[in-house]
Amino acid sequence: MNALKLYYFFDPLCGWCYASAPALAGLAEEFPDALTLMPSGLFSEENARDISPEWAAYAWRNDQRIEQITGQQFSSAYYKHVLHGDHLRFDSGPATRAMTLIRTIDPALEHAFLNAAQQTRYIQGLDTANPQVLGLVAETIAAKKGIEIPADQFSAQIADDQQLAKTTKERISLTQQLMQRLNISGVPLLLVSINGQEFILHGADLYNGPSKLINSIKQIVSSQ
Repeated sequence: MNALKLYYFFDPLCGWCYASAPALAGLAEEFPDALTLMPSGLFSEENARDISPEWAAYAWRNDQRIEQITGQQFSSAYYKHVLHGDHLRFDSGPATRAMTLIRTIDPALEHAFLNAAQQTRYIQGLDTANPQVLGLVAETIAAKKGIEIPADQFSAQIADDQQLAKTTKERISLTQQLMQRLNISGVPLLLVSINGQEFILHGADLYNGPSKLINSIKQIVSSQ
């Protein structure tokens, strides 16, 4: 088991990644020392965009399909205030920088932050492209662990810290290089590495909760 490594490829604004959140939570609990989060930059930098009415309609259709298939909820508050808010951006850059920042404070907080940010967006209907919203998420989840993270300070770093931006860009670049080597493109995806062997799990493997995924990983491990 010491040789097991799990690499989870994702984007913070990816609806299908939100669909895999229960499975990811199970991985974080079962294999905390093996799991590494790999942000792909799918909706950041040049891939970010304004949320136009056409884009909102497309996103909502996709979200409803995800909910129907996986049971993950997309609330009316999300529909009203995020997809149809005023002058909002579909940009995962701030959330990815927030995750990069919070892992420097406590790596164990990174998965919890991603899950909380997804809930904040898709259930509470708050804009997680907004650094101020992300600061409040960080402050809240850190407090549960007895760690103090001032929301305003955290938000300012997301917005203005050039070193954080550089580190995050390098992190995304490493993820993209690995995806190119593996000849994969979509997220979410889980790369299981054990004793030099690599196995890719995606799709239904990630959307049916943690038990099936954990059992699949244990089967891979036992076969090596």
